[in-house]
Amino acid sequence: MLERHRPSGAHDGAAYESELLGRIGTLEVRLARDAGEIAVAQEIRYRVFYDELGARQSALHAMERRDADRFDAICDHLLVIDSALPGPMHKRIVGTYRLLRQEAAIAAGGFYSEDEFELKGLVGRHPGRRFLELGRSCVLADYRSKRTIELLWQGIWAYVHRYDIDVMAGCASFHGTVPAAHAEALSYLAHNCRAKGPWEVRAVPGRYCDMDMMPNEAINLKSAIMAMPPLIKGYLRLGARIGDGCVVDEDFHTVDVFVVLPVEEINARYINYYGSDAQRFAA
Repeated sequence: MLERHRPSGAHDGAAYESELLGRIGTLEVRLARDAGEIAVAQEIRYRVFYDELGARQSALHAMERRDADRFDAICDHLLVIDSALPGPMHKRIVGTYRLLRQEAAIAAGGFYSEDEFELKGLVGRHPGRRFLELGRSCVLADYRSKRTIELLWQGIWAYVHRYDIDVMAGCASFHGTVPAAHAEALSYLAHNCRAKGPWEVRAVPGRYCDMDMMPNEAINLKSAIMAMPPLIKGYLRLGARIGDGCVVDEDFHTVDVFVVLPVEEINARYINYYGSDAQRFAA
C-alpha cells in the first residue's frame, strides 16, 4: 500500500513537503515510505507496548524487539516525526498509528479487530461505504501531549480525504486486564455513548465482557471522563460511538472497546479545526 519508495533519509525538499499530512512546530506527520521506516514504527510499538505496558512477548518479539504481525504489510503507517532531533530520519520518528483500508482488509481475509468485535457484520450493513480501521496507536513518553494528539488527527483527516473514507473504526484500549478497574469509565460509555441501530457492533461471543457495571445515576461525569485514555476522549469529542461490550486482550494487557466514527457525523467544529486550511498547522 505504500506509494513512495526511496532510500531512508533520501529526499529533496519539495518532494518531502508534498508527503506531509500535517505539521505543528517541529512535529510533522506523514506516511512511512519504506520497509525501514515501518521497522522503526514496529520498534516504537515494542518499546511502548512491551517494555512500558507489559504486553506478552513471544520469543521472536523478544529477539527482534519489534511488535509485528501479518497486517503490517498491508497497512499504511502514519508517523510522527520531530524534525528538530539530530541524526538520520529514522532517529526522529516518535510516534505511529496503523491504518488499514477496507479494500486491503478484504484482500487479506479480514480486519485485525475481527478477532474481538463483529466488524464484518457492521461493514456488511453499509455496502458502498469505505471503512478505515485504525489501530496500534502509540507515542513515545516524552511526546504524549495534546499537540501530538492534534497532529495525529490532522494526519488522519488528510488521509481520510485522500482515500474518500466514509467510516473510521477500530479498537481503543484501557490498560490492564480487569474491566472492573475501569468500572466508572466503561459504565459511562455503555450508558451514554453506545453505537445503535445500523452502527451497532458487539464483542464476539466468548470474549464479551459487560461494560455496564454501575447505574448511570451513580456515575460522576468528571471522574469518568478523567479516567479515559486520551485516544478515547479524542474519539468522543469528534462524535464517535462505542460498541456493545469490551474484550480483555491478555497478550497486550488491555481492556478493549470498539469505536465507530462515520465521517459524516464529525462535528463541523472539528472539521474546521483539523482541515487542511487550518493555519495552526503551518510551520
